[in-house]
Amino acid sequence: MSGAPGVAAFDAMSVAEAEAVLLGCGGARGWVRGMLARRPFGTAARARAAADECWATLGPDDWREAMARHPRIGERGDARSAREQSGVAVASAEVRAALAEANRAYEARFGHIYLVCAAGKSAQELLDTARARLANDPVRELAVAGEELRRIMQLRLAQVMTHDDGAGA
Repeated sequence: MSGAPGVAAFDAMSVAEAEAVLLGCGGARGWVRGMLARRPFGTAARARAAADECWATLGPDDWREAMARHPRIGERGDARSAREQSGVAVASAEVRAALAEANRAYEARFGHIYLVCAAGKSAQELLDTARARLANDPVRELAVAGEELRRIMQLRLAQVMTHDDGAGA
């Protein structure tokens, strides 16, 4: 994320500014509240550790809230989502169509969007993962989706903290 504030700038933000940044990272208000309560972080390492501690307090309702803030795999979202899903943009029309069908099947089976940390993955990898996860039972799959959300949150938080002073980065 260009123009990432870094830890010191993030720590100095108003509550409203920091809340907006954190919502963009995780999407679950419970996680955002926990993170805001732990500021200032001082280092990226402390921010990452706090992020996981806060995430560990969340459950299925929080995960569903966070999922609602994410675009489907293969659909246009904001610039950050587009970068994370860049492998889909270069996929063949056939793979994109199969991914759209996998999204529909996944939502019909589980009642929420297919969520995966897409950064660095090709469309075919995302499709293969979706198809494999369709075999999960709903309880297991919700936990898998929650872990994928945590991975996305950590990736995005690292981007926010990019311009750290080097201490604990």
